[in-house]
Amino acid sequence: MKALMIQGCGSNVGKSMLVAGLCRAARRRGILVAPFKPQNMSNNAAVTADGGEIGRAQALQAMACGLEPVVDMNPVLLKPESEMGAQVVVQGRRLTTTRARDYAALKPQLLGAVLESFQRLKGAYDLVIVEGAGSPAEVNLRAGDIANMGFARAAAVPVVLAGDIDRGGVIAQLVGTQAVMEPGDAAMVAGFLINKFRGDPRLFDDGYHLIGARTGWRGFGVVPWFAQAHLLPAEDALDIAASPQRAGAVTVACLTFSRIANFDDLDPLKAEPGVNLVMVRPGEAIPGEARLVILPGSKSTRGDLAFLRAQGWDVDLAAHVRRGGHVLGICGGYQMLGRVVADPQGIEGPAGETAGLGLLDIATVMTPDKRLSRVSARHVDSGLPVEGYEIHIGQSHGPDCARPFAQIEGRNEGAVSASGRIMGSYLHGLFLSDAFRAAFLAGLGIAAAPRRHGAEVEAVLDALAAHLEAHLDVPGLLALAR
Repeated sequence: MKALMIQGCGSNVGKSMLVAGLCRAARRRGILVAPFKPQNMSNNAAVTADGGEIGRAQALQAMACGLEPVVDMNPVLLKPESEMGAQVVVQGRRLTTTRARDYAALKPQLLGAVLESFQRLKGAYDLVIVEGAGSPAEVNLRAGDIANMGFARAAAVPVVLAGDIDRGGVIAQLVGTQAVMEPGDAAMVAGFLINKFRGDPRLFDDGYHLIGARTGWRGFGVVPWFAQAHLLPAEDALDIAASPQRAGAVTVACLTFSRIANFDDLDPLKAEPGVNLVMVRPGEAIPGEARLVILPGSKSTRGDLAFLRAQGWDVDLAAHVRRGGHVLGICGGYQMLGRVVADPQGIEGPAGETAGLGLLDIATVMTPDKRLSRVSARHVDSGLPVEGYEIHIGQSHGPDCARPFAQIEGRNEGAVSASGRIMGSYLHGLFLSDAFRAAFLAGLGIAAAPRRHGAEVEAVLDALAAHLEAHLDVPGLLALAR
């Protein structure tokens, strides 16, 4: 019943990847290990085996441990709905929506749930590897903290601090973090490591020793850049990458909404040799050569409809459809394809309704009830099974629902236009089903490779563990846990 916490000098330093790799390394040593993140902020969520939702990164870390994800692995999840506020999910269920400035007052009330979940995991596993959030250098947020040092001290968990050398200034990152931390917090730090080094790590020997001398912390190694990281699900929307551009491949374009959610739906397509996945960024036009345009999930359907129109993407979509192109809307993207999205109770923002794109003859009404479930479906067109999950509010109805995209336990799911070229579904994760993905792409005239996407992700996790074993003092890190 031991634990170790990986914190970072900032966001996006690679904490999630480090924890996933260490979890897989521990598992390969025969240790019964589980991941834990007290507080996460992400619209990329996973539905758990116990019917709740957690951050997608913790679901990947659970996979690294050989476990089904459960809500205790991420007891507090913040899902941004606007620039000013976020939905607060506690132990898998929505608690409230709060403005950022009001969340500080709420945090102390959440520490009990965080420690409760942590203790359950500690009681069930030999080792818990904890991921921090943001940085302990954000001392302006220290009061009531449940994500970094506030948690580490409350749970008596030793901390290793990770610095990101790729962004530059890693010496200042680590030495400066110690300088601004209060002594009691700094005393929880048992060591440091350097992540994302490009080139020969020996070139940083002097800097590495300088950090140790200035801080008194033990160094656990320098991790070179892990080239296969892009093959694992990204947690932050800023990290969404297009596929490598392949000669002769067919273009599939995905709109990058301001509140894009569950964007790892795209990962299996990105890995297809016959697909050039293009992420259409704000201010860019939808490529004219795209055969398929995907409208992904969104945490704010009406807000992202306005965002879509502000980019001129509604005009591009209309032209794409006139040229005979295909469109797939997933979850919030599906809702946008209809005639109207109504939110009479103001669940996602100000009450009211917004005209949809009118590409499907459906209408959506937002309701307080949130659907969270894993599902086994059958794709109507191909007859093939699809494994996925639903995580949405709102109900969609209309004539095009009579042509469902899929069926779940005998009920119709989603909608397809009379032409068959406009499709909408609430199913996330559908492209993880290898046979369905191949058939769907074949329907677009795209030849799919004989791939097993899940096995490929497992292989990358093994490679990540081996990478960390080669460059970090993994035995020393595991020996820190208490």
